[in-house]
Amino acid sequence: MERADDFEKQRAHLADKSDDELRDYFWELVERIIDPLVEEARGHTSPSIERSVLLRMGFSSLEAQALVTMIADRGLLGTGAGRVVFTAAKAADVDIRAAGLRLLDGELWDEVTS
Repeated sequence: MERADDFEKQRAHLADKSDDELRDYFWELVERIIDPLVEEARGHTSPSIERSVLLRMGFSSLEAQALVTMIADRGLLGTGAGRVVFTAAKAADVDIRAAGLRLLDGELWDEVTS
């Protein structure tokens, strides 16, 4: 069974738009699709996801586990473990790994919780 060609009917609401308007409309649609996914991800993470993030940031499994536990104990897991470590790194002007190790030593927590 062949599908009826309704291209002209489907594009009628776009026909008078300029390239810039089409580009803006495209990004508006992308945002409408992505925004609910981003919102869902903000509030729904898990220790295993956060450990995985830290592993990809260069921490060992034991370091990642300890960091996630410390982050969760402070109620910051929803912020994201990577973001916590990144914030600590920016605050201390050190690289990511050094910031994570300092967090493990009990340092820089004031910088990430304020």
